Amino acid sequence: MFEPEMKVAVEAVRKASALCQHVRATLVTDETITKQDRSPVTIADLAAQAVMSQILLEAFPDDPLVAEEDTALLQQEKHGDNRQRVFEQVRRILPGLDDAAILAAIDRGNHPGGASGRFWTMDPIDGTKGYIRGDQYAVALALIEDGEVVLGVMGCPHLPQGTMNNTTARGVIMAACRGGGAVSMPLEGETATPLRVANATRGDESVLCESVEAAHTAHGRSAQIAARLGVHLDPVRIDSQCKYAIVARGEATTYLRLPRAGSTYEEKIWDHAAGVIVVTEAGGSVSDTRGAPLDFSLGRTLRNNTGVTATNGALHAMVVDALAATQP
Repeated sequence: MFEPEMKVAVEAVRKASALCQHVRATLVTDETITKQDRSPVTIADLAAQAVMSQILLEAFPDDPLVAEEDTALLQQEKHGDNRQRVFEQVRRILPGLDDAAILAAIDRGNHPGGASGRFWTMDPIDGTKGYIRGDQYAVALALIEDGEVVLGVMGCPHLPQGTMNNTTARGVIMAACRGGGAVSMPLEGETATPLRVANATRGDESVLCESVEAAHTAHGRSAQIAARLGVHLDPVRIDSQCKYAIVARGEATTYLRLPRAGSTYEEKIWDHAAGVIVVTEAGGSVSDTRGAPLDFSLGRTLRNNTGVTATNGALHAMVVDALAATQP
């Protein structure tokens, strides 16, 4: 089931990941980082979205797309240089596309989502600050049918293979489909290894994973939860949906995305869909911070959910109880 979709999704993520790596290697400099110049991120974001969108369009022309980016900024005259760089990067991967087709591929991502039918959702670069720093980022793609995530693929170009301690081999793709389990493979290889979450059952065996950026999660509350669980190891802090990846392969037991007090932010479906199915098919559990399932049927955001909790499953109820006992 979903074999054609999985083959195409892996191809799309693999090519988009290669594009992102090329842009990072050729357009990001020390000056870019010092001046916080986001133009390489803009180029990679838009070009990667165009590549994945076009590959999906050619394989599944009737499937709409929910995606983060559009061409509104790119079409402004003052951004003409970046527009040309986007075209150049896309044509490195898909040489037959003209300018109009590239812009159309990017703007295909305006579908509203919802509870009926089938559509894809993507985040061409999840973890932009990690991308600029040369740390973790993810290229994420998922298929949603009637409000349920049924397939997900994540490209993690900078994630060490096997474990975070691997200093020699980086670049991972993780893929999962409903009822089919989850696997990991090298970014540039085909050998698939089944993924399985950690078998920890006690709170003091927990390893927490959270965002690097304090703006993305409430680190203070996370520390309170860790204390309630009896956690004695420091949290793993990395960018992007790579947090789902390390829970899925058993290096962390718990990923917490905790909304800061007073926040009205609504989580976007493309930031979580691929990671959610990878963790659940690896044997884990994902909910919001109150224990409610994430609802992908409401459009482009998870507006009825508050934060995200992903665990190895065995610890999920314990973590949700700890969340209920702490103040947001």
